[in-house]
Order: sequence, then structure tokens, then C-alpha cells
Amino acid sequence: MFGQSNVITMVLGGGRGTRLYPLTKFRAKPAVPLGGKYRLIDIPLSNCINSGLNRIYVLTQFLSVSLHRHLRQTYRFDAFSGGFVELLAAQQTDDAGTDWYQGTADAVRKNLRYLEQPDCEYVLILSGDQLYRMDYRKMLEVHRRSGAEATIASLPVDRQAARSLGVMRIDETGRVEGFLEKPQTDDEIDLVAMEPSWLDAQGLESRGRECLASMGIYLFNRDFLIEVLTKTSYSDFGKEVFPAAIRTRHVQVYLFDDYWEDIGTIRAFYDANLSLASDDPPFVLESPRAPIYSRARFLPPTISQGAQISGSLIADGCRIGRNVVIENSIIGLRCHIADGVTIRDSILMGADEREARRQIAGVTQPLGIGSGTVIEGAIVDKNCRIGRNVTIANASGVAQTPDDGACIVRDGIPVVVKDSQIPDGWKLP
Repeated sequence: MFGQSNVITMVLGGGRGTRLYPLTKFRAKPAVPLGGKYRLIDIPLSNCINSGLNRIYVLTQFLSVSLHRHLRQTYRFDAFSGGFVELLAAQQTDDAGTDWYQGTADAVRKNLRYLEQPDCEYVLILSGDQLYRMDYRKMLEVHRRSGAEATIASLPVDRQAARSLGVMRIDETGRVEGFLEKPQTDDEIDLVAMEPSWLDAQGLESRGRECLASMGIYLFNRDFLIEVLTKTSYSDFGKEVFPAAIRTRHVQVYLFDDYWEDIGTIRAFYDANLSLASDDPPFVLESPRAPIYSRARFLPPTISQGAQISGSLIADGCRIGRNVVIENSIIGLRCHIADGVTIRDSILMGADEREARRQIAGVTQPLGIGSGTVIEGAIVDKNCRIGRNVTIANASGVAQTPDDGACIVRDGIPVVVKDSQIPDGWKLP
């Protein structure tokens, strides 16, 4: 296995995150809250730390203030480990072409000088908006054993799932021979499909799956990565770098067969969060050997005055009133929920600060959820002030509403925008 000294990790913070809007209205996509107390960026960084990799750069360019604050407050290594987590925001310098990142490969190209260190042999490139747990040391071992110049983490999927992913064609050794982005027809899928028996021979159950999809997790020999980025103008790894590289270079697959979710849309974000609160969650937050790390906030325990709670995750520092019903929901940090509130199938992200009781007493619209309010099938972003007897539920089943207002609908899910205020008696049309 590799030590931490010869691997540098780059986590791609993504673009504007338009498909996650309005959760990305005031923050970078990796800074979006997850599971009540974490942020999306905590997933790849925790995987790195649990894999013994602690030399990490996070690349971003949009609304990076809250992300930078979270990284600074959370990921601090001692002086003897040599580890770091640093944010590299897009910036203009004296070098030609240093401006906004134009794609995943372009983002790495504009930060190549951070890879030109004498002790760096391998570069691991990760996405900042995926939910999964992986030991990257296993991928590193496959990469070295195969003699590959680049390795792509791959997930076995069926034909239907393959239509929304990049799919690879491989030979019997797992070497990539072809790549097709989002094949739509059966004829296109036939070009990259594999025999399910090959997957069974690798020790994985095929269960009818005949496609290998890229997970957007890449491992490069450092010298090869620098060569391909300096000699070409490719902007994207999946669409340009790998389709060209597989013709002349050794690109290998690393097989991964566990939970993995690309949280790129409001619907995917909503479903992935609520699945964490199910009886048998597909992704388990608790793992003694591979925990998910986040900022230590030292909040008091949640207090409930008489709530009926089922199938839900309740984070620290919450105050929950009397006759409250919470079902199949995520209740984030520092949530204040008044008496008689009903919350079903919803995600409440909580608040950045707690209002003292003396503050609440003198405020017409306190931070949190007012008495008698009903929230169903919705997402409530941070620091929202929702009045009494409000109804937030998409009863009419609309798919999308305009971007104006405190509450908008995306993918059929009402989303209350961060820092918004909703008056007493308001109801989603």
C-alpha cells in the first residue's frame, strides 16, 4: 500500500451548481449541508483521511466563503504529519490563461504547480458532491499492480442507469478500450456493454448489470497527468481527456460495488438525505473504522417538550415544542420548532446560531418554525424564519416555479431559500 507522502488529492468543487439551486444561491456546492450536521465536502475529505491521504487541495471558484470557513475550522493537522487541506479558488495571476475554470481538467491544469513537488508520484482527483464511502488505498493498489497510467473508479449499473452516466468498454484484464458519455439507445449501450459473467469472475455479483459507469473518481501517475494537461487544451476529464487517452495509453478500471450517489440535483439531494433516516439506510453514517468527520460545534443536546418522532435524524442543539409530529425527516443543527408543528418527509437544515430565549420573546418572527405550521415534502435551508400556521407542501404537484420569492419549487420539491422569512398564515399555492 502507498503512504501519504507520494499522493496528492484534488477535490473538484464544481461549477455554479445550477441544478442544486437555490441551495447554491449563497454557497459553493461542496458546502451544502448534508445529513443534519455535515457538508457535502466532508464525504471525500473523510474518505481521504480514513485512507491515510492527508495532502489535499479543494478547487472552487463560486461563493467559496462558507466552504473556506468550514475547511479552516474543521481540518487541522498537527505539525508532525505534514498534512493539509487547502482551498484553491480560481484567480488571476501573471501566467497566461489563469482565469475562471472552464472544466474539470482545466481546473487542475491551472493548479499544476501544486503537483510539481519532488515527492508527488500520484494524483487522486475527486468530486465534491458525491455520497459514498471508499478506501482509496485499494484503488491505488490496483493502479500500481496493473501498471496503468490512469485508473477510473467504476460502478456496475444496469442499462437504464447507464443512460445518465459515462460508460466504459473494457477488455478481460479491466483495461479501458472505449468510453461513451450517456448512451441513449440499446445499440449505443451494446457498444460498451460487458458480459455479466466477467463481473462475477471478479468476485462481484453481476445481478444482470452489464455496464461499468465512471464515478468521476480518477487516479493518475503525476507525470502523465502533467503531460496530458500541458500538451493539450482539453477542458474536461470525462468528455475529452479519457476518450483520447484510452487510444494510446493504459487506462484501468477499479471496481467499486457499494452505495454511491451523485448529488447533482435537488431531487437527488432530497432522496439521498431522507434515505439516511430510513430503517435500513443504504449509506450508514456511523462507522467506527471509517467515520464521517465534520466541525466540532460543542452544542448542547436536543431538548423535546413532547414530540412524536419516527424515522428521523435529529441533530444537536435543537429545541422541539409540545405536540410536534416529525416523521421521516432530517432536523438540522439548532432547529427551533414551536408547539403543534407537523414535519413529514422534509429536510430542515437548521441555523448557524441559536437565538437565546430572551431574544425570541421580543422578536415578532423568531428564527425557526412557528406554531401550527405544516411542512411536507420540502427542504428548509438555514436561518429561515417561518411564521405560525404556515403550510409548505406541494399539494398541486407543480414541477417548478419561478426563482423569485422565499419559497420556490424545484424537481417538485418546495425549497425555502436560506435566510428567508415567511409570514404567518402563508400557504404554498
